[in-house]
Amino acid sequence: MPTETFEFQVEARQLLQLMIHSVYSNKDVFLRELVSNASDALDKLRLEKLRDDALDAEVSDLHIEIDVDKEARTLTVRDNGIGMSYEEVGKLIGTIANSGTATFLKDLKEAQDEAGAEGLIGQFGVGFYSGFMAADEMTLVTRRAGETQGTRWTSRGEATYTLETVDDAPQGTSVTLHLKPADPENQLHDYTSPWKIREIVKRYSDFITWPIRMVPEADASADGDSTPEPETLNSMKALWARSRSEVSDDEYHELYKHISHDWREPLETIRLQAEGTFEYQSLLFIPSHAPHDLFTREFKRGVQLYVKRVFIMDDCEALLPPYLRFVKGVVDAADLSLNVSREILQQDRHILMMQRRLTKKVLSTVKDFMTKDADRYATFWREFGTVLKEGLVTDSENSEAILAVASFATTHSDDEPTTLAGYVERMKDGQDDIYYLTGDSRQSIENSPHMEAFRDKGIEVLLLTDAVDEVWVDAVGEYEGKKLRSVAKGEIDLDGEKDEKADGERAKQAEDYAGLLGWMGEQLEADIKEVRLSTRLTVSPACVVSDAHDLTPALEQMYRAMGQEVPTTKRILELNPDHLLVKGLNQAYKEREDRDGLVESAELLHTLAVLAEGGQPKDPARFVKLVADRLERTL
Repeated sequence: MPTETFEFQVEARQLLQLMIHSVYSNKDVFLRELVSNASDALDKLRLEKLRDDALDAEVSDLHIEIDVDKEARTLTVRDNGIGMSYEEVGKLIGTIANSGTATFLKDLKEAQDEAGAEGLIGQFGVGFYSGFMAADEMTLVTRRAGETQGTRWTSRGEATYTLETVDDAPQGTSVTLHLKPADPENQLHDYTSPWKIREIVKRYSDFITWPIRMVPEADASADGDSTPEPETLNSMKALWARSRSEVSDDEYHELYKHISHDWREPLETIRLQAEGTFEYQSLLFIPSHAPHDLFTREFKRGVQLYVKRVFIMDDCEALLPPYLRFVKGVVDAADLSLNVSREILQQDRHILMMQRRLTKKVLSTVKDFMTKDADRYATFWREFGTVLKEGLVTDSENSEAILAVASFATTHSDDEPTTLAGYVERMKDGQDDIYYLTGDSRQSIENSPHMEAFRDKGIEVLLLTDAVDEVWVDAVGEYEGKKLRSVAKGEIDLDGEKDEKADGERAKQAEDYAGLLGWMGEQLEADIKEVRLSTRLTVSPACVVSDAHDLTPALEQMYRAMGQEVPTTKRILELNPDHLLVKGLNQAYKEREDRDGLVESAELLHTLAVLAEGGQPKDPARFVKLVADRLERTL
């Protein structure tokens, strides 16, 4: 097949130009990325060979090789891993970060500091192209294991790249960089220098499980028959298999960055070693920041699974529950089969045992944050509290442990969250329930009419603003015998001890408003199930509430968004009998025989109550017309 020339996409050209013109001050990271890609290719070949013994591939000496030529100023990173077909090169190398280029460009321009820019390379899958930071031209030669023909890709990082087939390509992939002149002032080092190669590999890739060998340049004065021995640059020791005293924090952090493609250091490193009838070792990391795609379907969750130091799979979802999907790391088991599928893992009892143990270990670590390091706990909860609360719905076995480390905004403090234990300690005498209210924001909740009586009586209310809060409060139901109760559902009685005078006043009001309540119920029966007097309002004229066991509007919307058919639940309209508007409406109802003119007033009052809690009018145009007509009459 003749050489074909292709054009880069517009965004790809922009990205290449940013790299070529030294966006990154630390250009050493290009070698880290090329070595990581080679390591991945070796992992994939080992796994492919385990699954398909008939695969025509050489696996007896899998390794990564770094070859420098000072005279030609080239650096080559080569592996004998899985390799790529012609089509794969065009798809994976010919286009940059297929769907992530625009996002990468945006984040790249925002990342001003060296560490931030450095880490973005791996995060968006453009590590291969980081080579253009150090090279004027890059050539990739690759042959997929089991195939006979290879592919060559070449580009100067400008508008085009070329593709051609080659017949003599070895198994695996080699990437040759035609290096730019060294420029120490701009942190562009001499990457043909052996000491610099050693330094970079030791810093970033010492933990990689495959040997990284550097081919020394031939000595012209040496015997022509002698062949220089390659130098192995990395220790190849699995960090999780070494004792804590043998591993530095920097080594752990580099492993985390390699696994997660996050440029920041992790919030915590968790070691766990299980011995006995089923042995395994794990090294888990809690990130310091939530990834931008944590709540998307495309987010890859899970940790790396090894069996007896042999890589089995990335993103093993079965090892941790979905609500811990932000945790990264490695689990190395001693007794699992090497030829194992994701489907088998879901049912394997050893995997289930590990999941239980790892889950409890992560939750106990968060508990330690809470009791011993308030700053780290605050960081963790800010970044991952929302996703952790999903476990209150899906993991009944650990719901108590999750509740113990959960904290919530509260009316008790403007900036300090509370635990449920802290709430219970502050409960007033005679208070039996833990009160909460859900909403889009703290401000909208605090301004809700449902809060008025609680504010007046100084009763603490949890302010829940995450979508998952609508679900977990019903799933959990209670805490230490105290019922979790929404201030926007059911009837509320905050008077505590029986007050005959107050009861008499309520009975008198109920009798006085009986006619209006019944009439409004008839007029609004298409939208509400009942009109009643409120004990939760002190300022607002009206509010709408859900019956004690009904779905809230937010839950209805959530289920519909998930494709479930949910019938619309009618709600209850509560009136404040002490509000002048409600008093006036009641008086007008009693005095007028023709009440047709009051129907619009009743409709407006109901819509105002819906708006006050953040809802939308059923017919916005009609609502606007009614309000405009009323305003016109006042002029």
